[in-house]
Amino acid sequence: MNDDIFEETRKGHDKILIRDLLLRGIVGLNDWERKEKQDILINLTLFLDSRAAGRSDDVEKTLNYRTITKAIIRLVEGSSFFLVEALAEAIARLAVVDHGASRVSVRVEKPGALRFARSVGIEIGRSREDFDDEPDAG
Repeated sequence: MNDDIFEETRKGHDKILIRDLLLRGIVGLNDWERKEKQDILINLTLFLDSRAAGRSDDVEKTLNYRTITKAIIRLVEGSSFFLVEALAEAIARLAVVDHGASRVSVRVEKPGALRFARSVGIEIGRSREDFDDEPDAG
């Protein structure tokens, strides 16, 4: 086991990984990007303390990645962001504020957005403290 992973999990910072979630949505500045849905590739790492769930085998004691994924799908397919940065921020907020992740790492990519590049995107990390000053934060 990687020492960094052991150190994080020992402190109760376990991870749920959602990889290569390929969705279609509106994101971009160009006129054609505002009209036609494009591929959007999402990867996220949800940080949590999964010890209680591991001991009890009770889904109520963990983050339900199926529920979170469905919420991300609804968000992406129903939104029209100009920037991948804004979409990544909205996904992070959803995971932390709405679904209780202690931290999240979100990567949003637009495959084929740049000529000669496989994709372009952003990766952000957020925790509950990043959303504490928002009016809707609980």
